[in-house]
Amino acid sequence: MDNNQPSTIQSSILVVDDTPDNVRLLSTILTEEGYQVRKALNGQRALATVQEFPPTLILLDVMMPDMNGYEVCEKLKASPQTASIPVIFLSALDHVLDKVKAFEVGGIDYITKPFQDREVLVRVANQLTIQNQQQLLQNQTKQLEECVRRLQNEIQDRQRAELALRIAQKKSDHLLLNILPAAIVENLKKGEGSAAERFDSATVLFADIVDFTSIAARISPLELVNLLNQIFSKFDQLTEKHGLEKIKTVGDAYMVAGGLPVPRADHLEAIANMALDIQSAIANFQTDIGQPFEIRIGIHTGPVVAGVIGTKKFTYDLWGDTVNVASRMESQGLPGYIQVTAAIYDRLKNRYVFEERGAIAIKGKGEMNTYWLKGKK
Repeated sequence: MDNNQPSTIQSSILVVDDTPDNVRLLSTILTEEGYQVRKALNGQRALATVQEFPPTLILLDVMMPDMNGYEVCEKLKASPQTASIPVIFLSALDHVLDKVKAFEVGGIDYITKPFQDREVLVRVANQLTIQNQQQLLQNQTKQLEECVRRLQNEIQDRQRAELALRIAQKKSDHLLLNILPAAIVENLKKGEGSAAERFDSATVLFADIVDFTSIAARISPLELVNLLNQIFSKFDQLTEKHGLEKIKTVGDAYMVAGGLPVPRADHLEAIANMALDIQSAIANFQTDIGQPFEIRIGIHTGPVVAGVIGTKKFTYDLWGDTVNVASRMESQGLPGYIQVTAAIYDRLKNRYVFEERGAIAIKGKGEMNTYWLKGKK
């Protein structure tokens, strides 16, 4: 037997018609052709038979009491277990809308009564051939997929050691990039060491959440960590957005710098924009009693020394008077304000809006004129 032709002996057909004579006639025609035939005289019985003995194909009458053929077909197509069974409608209804309805509910063919024996057999054989071809295609696809899987497994076996090494390298690089600036990581990978470096011009920002200590006393440690993680994750996004370098977090304080380890001419503007964005971002968070957070921000610019120190749990850090003054700008600022030094004001006053605060005493520096950064012009 040709493998591309359906086996009539293995094909089971369910005939559904409320007229016993039609059922007997169709059963005789199909049985003589070698098909296995089951019968149902109404829609409910047809659905039960399909569940118990799933057929290869269904010949379904349209006009039946209680449940017509369209309704039976809709129920069959709605179930994943029976949706793939092909349905050929047989009906005395010959209007084009009746045929359209049959195809809309999921039928694959439509035979008009009274029918010719040969027509029924040819249409049944055609549908079974299509079904058989689809099954062959599915089997061939599975065989091809199995071959592809075997080839992939062989390739993976050959490359396993190399892949494991590559993954480990990526994890190592990712970990280093979460700890150190990319430029420092590249130097370490090249064996160039991590000596401290002086930067003649850099800008440092400190941000501290106001009254966070009292909030921490009212919530659980887990809630505290989750809250800080949400806030600082947003700050991390802003740091990346403005091309800056996050230095560290200490408690509820966040430190970021611009102009290092790769120098850039616009580091003051980048830090100023970062500060304004932090003010906007913190307004989206609320305390445990539903009040918005407030934050103090301090900024200063000047020379710094930066580098990695230690041999364990090392980190990239900054030192120098610029760092100390930036920290003082934050700690001696006011909630909701960005306090900057005259050095910041002098270089940005033509592009940003400032309000003079006046002279304040800075530990180790004496009197210093400071300004509030209010926004862009």
